[in-house]
Amino acid sequence: MPSILDKPPVPIRKNLDELRLQLDAEIPPKKLDKNLLIATWNIRSFGGLTEKWVSMPGDSPQRDLHSLLAIAEIISRFDVIALQEVKSDLKALRHALKYLGGHWGLVLTDVTKGDSGNGERMAYLFDTRKVQMSGLASELVVPEEQLEKNISEDALEKQFARTPYAVSFRCGSATFILITLHVLYGRNSCDRVGELTAIAEWMADWARNINAWDHNLIALGDFNIDRIDDELYRAFTSTGLTVPEELHQVSRSIFHKVGKGPLDKFYDQIAWFTGRGNVPALSLEFCQGGSFDFTKSALQNRMLTRNKLSWRISDHYPLWVEFKT
Repeated sequence: MPSILDKPPVPIRKNLDELRLQLDAEIPPKKLDKNLLIATWNIRSFGGLTEKWVSMPGDSPQRDLHSLLAIAEIISRFDVIALQEVKSDLKALRHALKYLGGHWGLVLTDVTKGDSGNGERMAYLFDTRKVQMSGLASELVVPEEQLEKNISEDALEKQFARTPYAVSFRCGSATFILITLHVLYGRNSCDRVGELTAIAEWMADWARNINAWDHNLIALGDFNIDRIDDELYRAFTSTGLTVPEELHQVSRSIFHKVGKGPLDKFYDQIAWFTGRGNVPALSLEFCQGGSFDFTKSALQNRMLTRNKLSWRISDHYPLWVEFKT
């Protein structure tokens, strides 16, 4: 049985070289004491692993060593990355960490119980050569008073099936808190408005409180927003959370059809406060951001449909931002 640390077959090595070239061209390089690269990625059903270089049609899961190497190569380009849809089975994640090396850290939640939680965890991976945890790791609990304004009592159990996860990090002299979440999709978009509104209000309150400690607050994850400027987006940004302009026109999903009308599947976001609504502005200096379309190179030698590719890598693109430090 091959290992993630073994030398891959020649076709896989060539494909990984193509992926690295694309990453070199599209993702800024990590520079010690110069920049900070933060990303978020919903990796579809990130759990089990078939320990073959190439999985066969009857294998379950379809994610194989080639796929996992591609995922790990992408993760390696960031200083810290929030992952959603990490499952109770951590096999793929553990193997990815082996490949990334001993200088990579991991912090993650317990599995969310219940059908609506979908057996998911949320996780952060971070390159300890540049980023270290600075003390805080907590699940978000929204006060009852805030919930009563926005979410009915009957909806509460479903709305917070996957509790947002906040962790503080330090990069040089900069300290920042990342809050990642995977908003419950629900039967329709109305099911998500209350949760997004409550979270936006809670984050604004917290940003005001932690400003005295010179902490920055950044929200990132899968918010299941359908389109920019729709009701869900307005709820998410209602208290001053701002998505940088550079992310407004980049695809989030491998199933988005470029050029086919307004950008849909606007699920994933990275946002922070800019001073609107009497909420302290982020002190980190934003440089640029984007998404990474791995479909251009990853596993291209295997001629997979997009659906099959989504089960091996993901149906979401990673979304990233760069700050000066």
